[in-house]
Amino acid sequence: LLSTVPYFGPDMVEWLWGGFGVNETTLTRFFAFHFLFPFIIAALAAIHLMFLHQTGSNNPLGTNSNFDKVLFHKFFTEKDVLGVFFLLLCLMLLNCLNPWLLGDPENFNMANVMVTPTHI
Repeated sequence: LLSTVPYFGPDMVEWLWGGFGVNETTLTRFFAFHFLFPFIIAALAAIHLMFLHQTGSNNPLGTNSNFDKVLFHKFFTEKDVLGVFFLLLCLMLLNCLNPWLLGDPENFNMANVMVTPTHI
Protein backbone atom coordinates (compact mmCIF):
# COMPACT_ATOMS: atom_id res chain seq x y z
CA LEU A 1 0.00 0.00 0.00
CA LEU A 2 2.89 2.34 0.69
CA SER A 3 4.28 1.68 -2.78
CA THR A 4 1.44 3.75 -4.28
CA VAL A 5 2.77 6.95 -2.70
CA PRO A 6 4.38 8.98 -5.50
CA TYR A 7 8.17 9.30 -5.52
CA PHE A 8 8.71 8.13 -1.89
CA GLY A 9 6.63 4.94 -2.06
CA PRO A 10 9.27 2.35 -3.01
CA ASP A 11 11.76 3.79 -0.51
CA MET A 12 9.15 3.71 2.26
CA VAL A 13 8.32 0.08 1.47
CA GLU A 14 12.00 -0.88 1.50
CA TRP A 15 12.50 0.92 4.83
CA LEU A 16 9.43 -0.73 6.38
CA TRP A 17 10.38 -4.19 5.14
CA GLY A 18 14.00 -3.79 6.21
CA GLY A 19 15.25 -4.86 2.80
CA PHE A 20 14.06 -5.57 -0.72
CA GLY A 21 11.61 -8.26 0.37
CA VAL A 22 9.74 -9.62 3.35
CA ASN A 23 12.22 -11.48 5.54
CA GLU A 24 13.06 -12.16 9.19
CA THR A 25 13.67 -8.46 9.89
CA THR A 26 10.18 -7.60 8.68
CA LEU A 27 8.58 -10.27 10.83
CA THR A 28 10.54 -9.13 13.88
CA ARG A 29 9.44 -5.52 13.35
CA PHE A 30 5.79 -6.43 12.92
CA PHE A 31 5.85 -8.77 15.92
CA ALA A 32 7.38 -6.02 18.07
CA PHE A 33 4.79 -3.53 16.78
CA HIS A 34 1.87 -5.88 17.48
CA PHE A 35 3.22 -6.65 20.95
CA LEU A 36 3.95 -3.06 22.02
CA PHE A 37 1.02 -1.22 20.40
CA PRO A 38 -1.65 -2.31 22.96
CA PHE A 39 0.57 -1.10 25.80
CA ILE A 40 1.05 2.24 24.05
CA ILE A 41 -2.72 2.60 23.57
CA ALA A 42 -3.34 1.71 27.24
CA ALA A 43 -0.76 4.30 28.36
CA LEU A 44 -2.36 6.98 26.17
CA ALA A 45 -5.80 6.11 27.56
CA ALA A 46 -4.45 6.37 31.13
CA ILE A 47 -2.87 9.76 30.37
CA HIS A 48 -6.14 10.91 28.81
CA LEU A 49 -8.12 9.85 31.90
CA MET A 50 -5.58 11.55 34.17
CA PHE A 51 -5.95 14.87 32.34
CA LEU A 52 -9.72 14.46 32.25
CA HIS A 53 -9.76 13.86 36.00
CA GLN A 54 -7.58 16.93 36.67
CA THR A 55 -9.44 19.46 34.52
CA GLY A 56 -12.93 17.99 34.37
CA SER A 57 -14.98 17.48 31.26
CA ASN A 58 -16.86 20.03 29.20
CA ASN A 59 -20.62 20.07 29.34
CA PRO A 60 -22.24 20.71 25.94
CA LEU A 61 -25.69 21.18 27.51
CA GLY A 62 -24.52 23.97 29.77
CA THR A 63 -26.15 22.55 32.90
CA ASN A 64 -24.27 23.36 36.05
CA SER A 65 -26.57 21.95 38.72
CA ASN A 66 -26.29 18.40 40.00
CA PHE A 67 -30.07 18.03 39.69
CA ASP A 68 -29.91 18.06 35.86
CA LYS A 69 -27.03 15.60 35.60
CA VAL A 70 -27.45 11.87 34.93
CA LEU A 71 -25.45 9.53 37.15
CA PHE A 72 -23.13 7.33 35.13
CA HIS A 73 -22.98 4.26 37.35
CA LYS A 74 -26.63 3.69 37.97
CA PHE A 75 -28.18 4.47 34.59
CA PHE A 76 -25.51 3.74 32.01
CA THR A 77 -24.30 0.59 33.76
CA GLU A 78 -27.85 -0.79 33.81
CA LYS A 79 -28.28 0.15 30.16
CA ASP A 80 -25.07 -1.65 29.16
CA VAL A 81 -25.90 -4.74 31.24
CA LEU A 82 -29.37 -4.94 29.67
CA GLY A 83 -27.82 -4.63 26.21
CA VAL A 84 -25.39 -7.48 26.91
CA PHE A 85 -28.21 -9.66 28.26
CA PHE A 86 -30.32 -8.90 25.18
CA LEU A 87 -27.49 -9.91 22.85
CA LEU A 88 -26.87 -13.10 24.84
CA LEU A 89 -30.60 -13.88 24.70
CA CYS A 90 -30.58 -13.45 20.91
CA LEU A 91 -27.54 -15.72 20.63
CA MET A 92 -29.14 -18.36 22.88
CA LEU A 93 -32.38 -18.27 20.87
CA LEU A 94 -30.42 -18.62 17.64
CA ASN A 95 -28.48 -21.53 19.09
CA CYS A 96 -31.57 -23.29 20.48
CA LEU A 97 -33.87 -22.79 17.49
CA ASN A 98 -31.38 -23.50 14.71
CA PRO A 99 -28.11 -24.85 16.13
CA TRP A 100 -26.58 -25.77 12.74
CA LEU A 101 -27.08 -22.35 11.14
CA LEU A 102 -23.60 -21.04 11.99
CA GLY A 103 -21.81 -24.37 11.62
CA ASP A 104 -19.52 -25.51 8.82
CA PRO A 105 -21.29 -27.64 6.18
CA GLU A 106 -18.19 -29.86 5.97
CA ASN A 107 -19.05 -31.23 9.41
CA PHE A 108 -21.99 -33.15 7.91
CA ASN A 109 -19.84 -35.12 5.46
CA MET A 110 -19.27 -38.74 6.36
CA ALA A 111 -15.68 -39.43 7.40
CA ASN A 112 -13.68 -41.70 5.09
CA VAL A 113 -10.55 -43.17 6.65
CA MET A 114 -9.16 -44.10 3.22
CA VAL A 115 -9.16 -40.56 1.77
CA THR A 116 -7.00 -37.70 3.01
CA PRO A 117 -8.80 -34.32 3.01
CA THR A 118 -7.59 -31.83 0.40
CA HIS A 119 -6.69 -29.16 2.96
CA ILE A 120 -4.08 -31.37 4.69
